[in-house]
Amino acid sequence: MAMRFGSVSKVAAAGMASALAVAACGGDDAGSSGNGGSEARGDQPVELRFAWWGSEGRNEITQEAIDRFEEKNPGITIRGEYIEWGGYWDRLATTTAANDAPDIMAQEERFLREYASRGALLDLSGYTDTIDFSQLDPLVMGSGEVDGGLYGIPTGVNAYAVHADPQAFADAGVHMPDDTSWTWQDYIDITTQISEATGGDVFGAQDYGGNEAGLNIFARQRGESLYTEDGELGFSAGTAAEWWENSLAMRDSGGTPSATLSAEIQDVGSPEQTLLGTNRAAMMWNWSNALEAMSKASGRDLVLLRPPGETENARTGLFLKPAMHYSISARTEHPEEAALFLDFLLNDDEAVDAIGSDRGLPVNLEQRERIAPELNEYQTIEAEFLSDIAPDVVDAPPAPPVGAGEFVDIIKRINVEVLFDRLTTQEGAERLISEVEAAIG
Repeated sequence: MAMRFGSVSKVAAAGMASALAVAACGGDDAGSSGNGGSEARGDQPVELRFAWWGSEGRNEITQEAIDRFEEKNPGITIRGEYIEWGGYWDRLATTTAANDAPDIMAQEERFLREYASRGALLDLSGYTDTIDFSQLDPLVMGSGEVDGGLYGIPTGVNAYAVHADPQAFADAGVHMPDDTSWTWQDYIDITTQISEATGGDVFGAQDYGGNEAGLNIFARQRGESLYTEDGELGFSAGTAAEWWENSLAMRDSGGTPSATLSAEIQDVGSPEQTLLGTNRAAMMWNWSNALEAMSKASGRDLVLLRPPGETENARTGLFLKPAMHYSISARTEHPEEAALFLDFLLNDDEAVDAIGSDRGLPVNLEQRERIAPELNEYQTIEAEFLSDIAPDVVDAPPAPPVGAGEFVDIIKRINVEVLFDRLTTQEGAERLISEVEAAIG
């Protein structure tokens, strides 16, 4: 599964912008926007290109789904194109600029608006006769909407949660929290208690200050968000400053590591390098689908907890995140057939059986329930967690604006400055807002 990504390089981002600028000049023939936009296929064979990022393992299971689709739809051939994450965006930008984008493609939420707003993606809201939307999770479907159109359909879902190690709690003599009611002060106190009980050998938690998803939850709990529906920044400096004030309170109490250690591990890429994965922390914020990898790294049975503070204010902050989106090129010559393939991936038993939870737990609610008995122990825990929090999820965050991909690097860099007291929490908050506004401006 691929839920956590580093930012695309500045070179790739620049190439993407140039490519999309070219794509925007395509004129009225850039593709159809509703049912009936393509000529009847009749007896003419159709070939569609489907591009995604990922590993050889993802390629194998995706090809299995393609094979099953082709068996059910003779005359339609799907040619798969896959590549690793960084190279994927370079190639997609290049092919889009050359008016040779794949018919169907994987999209990530941080870049969906950029491709959609430049006219590179098909509005899927006009394909309700081909794609069955009836069982697709409404709590996450909004993530694919841009300016009133639907340009991406989530492949599956996960959520940002606190991963916790019950054994670490027990060893420290600290009770596991009631995650249906714990507050931010409870979280701070618990991290401190664990560190004090272990003499600092085990930290209460790994520092969270440099993560945009956690800040989004924190902001949503306060009636704000990272971004607005119009693609503007949606949180205040006061909220960001409070986010970092909590972080520094734990740093100062020993509940989280020193600034030096936190800075060192902020960008680690594997579970085996995290404090939770090495049994040096009792808690860590992460995506729910990382539970299996984190548990195996730690050698322990980890659990998922709701973020603290969900009951402190007028609304909750939790949201469901699309693992990725399926999109269709606006320039495809066969929009109906491409939409038919998306319907198969989303709703057909055989496709879901082939792909499983590789792209997140299925966005189709019936399919999610159907495959539940086949999930392994970690996936079962994740599925139960998503089911438990669903009644408390208020809405889906809007699609991030163009340039939002830079947020990751910006918040990490400023977090280090705040941790080392080179910036006050207020200064860090103001700089975060200034730099992100410049990036999305």
